[in-house]
Amino acid sequence: MEKNIIIHGHFYQPPRENPWLETIEIQDSAYPYHDWNSRITAECYAPNTASHILDQDRRIIDISNNYSKISFNFGPTLLSWMEWFDPEIYEAILQADKKSQERYSGHGSAMAQAYNHSIMPLSNERDKRTQVIWGVRDFRSRFGRDPEGMWLPETAVDIETLEILAEYGIKFTLLAPHQAKRTRKLGDTEWNDVSDSSVDPKRAYLCNLPSGNSIALFLYDGPIAQDIAFGDLLTNGEVFAKRLDSTFDEDGGELQLVHIATDGETYGHHQTHGDMALAYCLYYLENDTPVRLTNYGEYLEQHPPEYEAEIVEDSSWSCVHGIERWRSDCGCSTGMHEGWNQKWRAPLRGAMDWLRDNLIEIYEDIGSKLLQNPWQARNDYIDVILDRSEENIKKFLSEHAQEDLAQEDKVKILRLLEMQRHAMLMYTSCGWFFDEVSGLETVQVIQYAARAMQLAREVSGINLQDAYKGLMERVPSNLDKHQHGADIYEKYVEPSILELLRVGAHYAISTLFRDFSEEDRIYNYSARGKIFDRSEVGRHKLAIGSVHIRSDITWSEEDISFAALHLGGHNIMSGASARMNKERFDLMLNDIHDSFMKNDISEVVRLTDKYFENNSFSLRHLFKNEQRAIMSELLDRSAKDIDTSFRQLFDNQYPVIQALSDLNMPLPDYFSTLMKFVLNRDIRKNLESEELDFEELERNVEELRRWPLEVDKATLGYLASRKIDELTLQWRDDPENVFLLETMNRLMQTLESLSLEYNLWKSQVRYFNIGRDKFPEIKDKAEAGDKNAQRWTEQFKLLGEHIRVRVE
Repeated sequence: MEKNIIIHGHFYQPPRENPWLETIEIQDSAYPYHDWNSRITAECYAPNTASHILDQDRRIIDISNNYSKISFNFGPTLLSWMEWFDPEIYEAILQADKKSQERYSGHGSAMAQAYNHSIMPLSNERDKRTQVIWGVRDFRSRFGRDPEGMWLPETAVDIETLEILAEYGIKFTLLAPHQAKRTRKLGDTEWNDVSDSSVDPKRAYLCNLPSGNSIALFLYDGPIAQDIAFGDLLTNGEVFAKRLDSTFDEDGGELQLVHIATDGETYGHHQTHGDMALAYCLYYLENDTPVRLTNYGEYLEQHPPEYEAEIVEDSSWSCVHGIERWRSDCGCSTGMHEGWNQKWRAPLRGAMDWLRDNLIEIYEDIGSKLLQNPWQARNDYIDVILDRSEENIKKFLSEHAQEDLAQEDKVKILRLLEMQRHAMLMYTSCGWFFDEVSGLETVQVIQYAARAMQLAREVSGINLQDAYKGLMERVPSNLDKHQHGADIYEKYVEPSILELLRVGAHYAISTLFRDFSEEDRIYNYSARGKIFDRSEVGRHKLAIGSVHIRSDITWSEEDISFAALHLGGHNIMSGASARMNKERFDLMLNDIHDSFMKNDISEVVRLTDKYFENNSFSLRHLFKNEQRAIMSELLDRSAKDIDTSFRQLFDNQYPVIQALSDLNMPLPDYFSTLMKFVLNRDIRKNLESEELDFEELERNVEELRRWPLEVDKATLGYLASRKIDELTLQWRDDPENVFLLETMNRLMQTLESLSLEYNLWKSQVRYFNIGRDKFPEIKDKAEAGDKNAQRWTEQFKLLGEHIRVRVE
């Protein structure tokens, strides 16, 4: 019997994107949410990025190629986020696909995904088509090849979706076992009803489509997938492997396939150390069983389907009611909120459908005057999303725009296409998946809708927002503090809506805290300072100027005049105005500047209101990341004052503290509090500094050890892990640098008595890779008498002990 095994991980959780900035903003706590962004790391979203594991004999097992052994798909938005925020992991994913092609007869393990994870059966035909096209092209741009398979969001499927997949060259997709309606052997006339999930998952199936096209279906093993996601199968890698191996039917056919599909974040995020269990499972399968690891592309080429299947239309893997979880109160929820309902789902989808249809009318009406083929232009717009350079946008416009368009018409085209992009983003599935309409995921999709409406108004003058809010009044909330969806829109969405004037105000306030630069970037906006004047009187600051703001997404642009005032602390105000003429600007500058230099702050405030016609802005109007940066700066100033005061107290009282120590007398609480603050703070500052001061660090650690003082283990453990990660990153680029090894070892030894908890998976990966590539060569030199090599080898082994990795 030929035993084949495939393990598939689906990685999707989308970044929490600001639709106006095209970036990830740090969220505030305006409403309950889960902070996924800070946790999108390989540990959570990429199984087996750790490139080693110890077997029962404590030997290193090299599994650095494990990515290439499993099948996986990543959502394009997640890959975009990872490309920017964690390029090391992003590159590892791309390389894994290349290695998998070497391993599996030229077939890569990566699969594509419908672009923004909308439920395909609930999308209209045009949106389905664009989602597939964008998914294919995004995949091709990253992995350098055409995808063979495509993951359908929530595996939600209907015949029309399969037809489009086949049309664009997709050879297979994955479904849950209950999504098969009936099967039969090719050539037979009798069908077998398998709608009770009794389909045999150990083979591939062909789905013949009405058009005459076909697509292969893989229906994964449901019970094993359930035990991985919700059971304890990932507590032991060997048990996991044996469970997979035991699933083969010894009395079955000569060719069998056991394959599973789960959320990729199950391995290590939902299930702690699940990534290690998967790693050992793969090692065990390859070394202690007769099974053969493969991927879907290779298996399909070598073993074309001998059976065919029909699907259960409008079905998915995560809703037992089909696809009702994304349009009705079907009963599916997280189960975390007893007594809640999801009656909000249907009216929310109704509001989105109404908006989509109105946006189509605007797009076709205006787009047909500016574009040769508006819907073909939308399909090709993915090329702009992937490369927003001005040169590439001009190329796109030359291919799709009608001839002799003015600049303002080009801006209109870009706004129309962005409007359509957000009209699809607003259907992202997680907006309906969870329990409450005011949750982060749902507010996110409503923000996408708001951005689409804003763009529609800018290109057509049509205000869709009022009618949309009227529909949102029908959307109920489970929380008493929210009347309905329109209330949530006003609280959490409207304050986020961004126009060029607010970007200018952000620029103005920012100039109070950093040096002026003529050319600047504010996320996806370019800022070119034209006039700038900054004055200071005591602790008060005033900045007056003019800046040209341009969107790199839509090419919208505006000249913004501003005046910004900082009165100390968090007291910040600014006025901003578009298209202020030079005469009025000069008057404003002179009047406000003169009053400020006289320290007549009330007059400065009055003049700001006068010249900027109450277009006032404050710290709360800044983008979240900048808010945090400025508040951190302000808090740092306060912290320095507190540090100075506590340090003086500490230095003055230290002789008394020392006397208490000499007399073996207990430390009073007020001295304990003082010492705990100063010593933890000193260690923290040391770990945050570019250069470590080991003498001071060792002295502070010794003081903490001498007294029964509480150690801030969470903060210091995080900072120490980050410092070690920085040092191993330097070491990766200069692996023979003994000084870096000695520095890391000294740091780990110094902090050992604090019993900190480290997160060193990246450092462990780098250590193992360097050990694999460099250790044998340097070890030979050491054995031949090379003193420097002996020193390196000694320090290398010591570091391995500290971070719990051994290379032989």
